[in-house]
Amino acid sequence: MTDESLWRRLRGWIRRDAVDADVDAVPRANAGSTRVADSLRSLLDDPTIPASVRSELAGEFRRIESMLARLERGELHVAVFGRVSAGKSALGNALLGREAFRVGVLHGTTTDAEHAMLDEAQHDGLVLIDTPGINELDGEAREKLAFDVAEVSDLVIFVCDGDLTREELDALKTLAATQRPLLLALNKADRYGADERDSLLDHLRQRTAGLVRAEDVLAVAAHPAAQRVVEVDARGHEHVHDQPRAVDVAALRERLLAIAAREGKTLSAINAGLYAGRLTDQVSARIAQTRQAVAAKLIRQYCIAKGVAVALNPIPVADLLAAAGLDAAMVVQLSRIYGLPLTRAESGRLVAVISAQLAALMGAIWGMQLVASALKGISAGLSVVVTAAAQGALGWYATVLIGRAAERYLVGGKSWGEAGAKRAVADIVASLDRDSILREAREEILKRLKSRHA
Repeated sequence: MTDESLWRRLRGWIRRDAVDADVDAVPRANAGSTRVADSLRSLLDDPTIPASVRSELAGEFRRIESMLARLERGELHVAVFGRVSAGKSALGNALLGREAFRVGVLHGTTTDAEHAMLDEAQHDGLVLIDTPGINELDGEAREKLAFDVAEVSDLVIFVCDGDLTREELDALKTLAATQRPLLLALNKADRYGADERDSLLDHLRQRTAGLVRAEDVLAVAAHPAAQRVVEVDARGHEHVHDQPRAVDVAALRERLLAIAAREGKTLSAINAGLYAGRLTDQVSARIAQTRQAVAAKLIRQYCIAKGVAVALNPIPVADLLAAAGLDAAMVVQLSRIYGLPLTRAESGRLVAVISAQLAALMGAIWGMQLVASALKGISAGLSVVVTAAAQGALGWYATVLIGRAAERYLVGGKSWGEAGAKRAVADIVASLDRDSILREAREEILKRLKSRHA
């Protein structure tokens, strides 16, 4: 898995294969979908993803599998959102021409996402998804479900039945942030006269500018109220009855069919690519966390080994040379953890670079280390143990610094970045609590030394 974010590559492919009104549009859309499908398979089959990470993100990987399957089937998934009683389910039924979704006026009617193929567009694979109302009871959980559905939908129809409330506008902004194309359907348009309806549509277009394209704000009547008709019979008697009116969703249906025919595969590919990008980022973060945890354990093991080795070595100064060998071995192990193996020679050179920067930053500390090493050779009794523990603690601290600096270099892809080694090492030194590290080191080394003398 490379450091470059997958979604940037996918979006680049989609832009290059974007559908235009020319003869090459469909072949280019198909090519873009094929590239995205290949990338999804690569993500699913990536052998570098640890089993533990796959287990933690099992749900997300199943979603990628589902997206890949529908991309291969050429489906376009359309989510229908809106407030309770705005007519979401009724609009879905009207678009389908059958009662596929439950319709009700009470809160909680639509508690799960429901799917149905759009009859007039089965060959285009258009799938409608009804969702919970954004203001239903237990709204926080159901609203989350609604936005989760939007995340895996290619297109969103937001249904309103008048001017947008603050809650609706906020929800629309949130949906727009998911980078899904939005259609705004003014439902129950039959309640308005022609002039009032046109004025309201213009107002909605102004309020949603930047969120919804003006041509995608449409009026519909998914379940129009019956029209009261007064008839006069031959005797002059008036008879009043309600006459059902036909649904009016033709403009919206045509818009959906046009999008499905022209942009369906591209939208599906974009959505799958964006979701795959987020999953890639999650996987990368989990892998980084796992590597950091393993690396932290490794560095601690070498800290103990180096601290004790330095403390026990009776030869002044020579213990520092032996400790340098431990640091080089540690860096070799770290490079394997981060998937960028270094040879022993490369590791030695890296340790030398880091040590040089540390010496420049902390010359006084290295001077103390040399003095303590010399004192250890001429001291006796308890002073040897105490001095040895102090010397070992400094060796421990140096190993922490070298290990963390080597990590920074490896995470950067064997690079110190634009700021260079000096800045990177200085940042590491500044980020660590020296006193707490030395205290822990002294306690651990003294405990081990005393156990050896016991």
